[in-house]
Amino acid sequence: MQSHFIATNGIKLHVQTDGPENGTSVVLLHGFPEFWYGWRRQIPALVEAGFRVIVPDQRGYNLSDKPRSVAAYDVDVLARDVIGLLDHFGIQKARLVGHDWGAVVAWTVALQHPDRLEKLAILNVPHPDVMTRFVLGNSAQQKKSWYVFLFQLPFVEWVLSRNNFCNLERVIAGRKGSFTPEDILEYKKAWSQPRALTSMLNWYRAIVRRALRGSWNPNKVTPRRVHVPTLMLWGKRDVALSHEMAQPSIELCERGELVTFERATHWVQHDAADEVNQKLIAFLG
Repeated sequence: MQSHFIATNGIKLHVQTDGPENGTSVVLLHGFPEFWYGWRRQIPALVEAGFRVIVPDQRGYNLSDKPRSVAAYDVDVLARDVIGLLDHFGIQKARLVGHDWGAVVAWTVALQHPDRLEKLAILNVPHPDVMTRFVLGNSAQQKKSWYVFLFQLPFVEWVLSRNNFCNLERVIAGRKGSFTPEDILEYKKAWSQPRALTSMLNWYRAIVRRALRGSWNPNKVTPRRVHVPTLMLWGKRDVALSHEMAQPSIELCERGELVTFERATHWVQHDAADEVNQKLIAFLG
């Protein structure tokens, strides 16, 4: 793999690339609390299938820039980071894949910049308008989302980082064997980068401030439709996000397909890597 530092949207992102220069480009967006390494099981398979993979550390993570203000992590800003990457690599229409927060950004790109996407693949995150409706009106999902409110507190960095990040390590809880001790060491190196932990948490702080401003009030807007061909992959043992949100999300996609994995958790690309790779390659090709 090749490592780059690329200027986009007023910052520099660390980006890993692999695969043939003339291959179809696929951009992979990681979520919390991962970094580009979270796609380690997908990158070789996609490269072998002939794709050129572009895998950034999103802003605030690992080696990428870490702006200090919470406002710098608003989802609209994060989407513009991706558009800047596409411009840098000369990609007019991208194939975009996102998991967790990376999926939130991917949804946003599809909604705000549909002309820049060829295909969209989403892993274990609902359409933003569906998520808003469930968080505001579904008591079960409200209970599952308790950690979002915890992450607003100023002392949570200390809680997550104490004892060599033992509490943050518990966040990554896929099926047995999905994360090796060597994997956890790589994550801890990324979490230990200066200002990384606060910057990662600022994604959650920015989304709550956005909600308080009324930007995602479902009573004011009709749920937005996605016009880009969309594949949703969903591990049904996700403890943070109810799989009941998956079907309403795909119904907002004009050309959508939903695939569920009965035994996979939120970390579906780790738990069911081979099956996920097959679905992605078939869809993105």
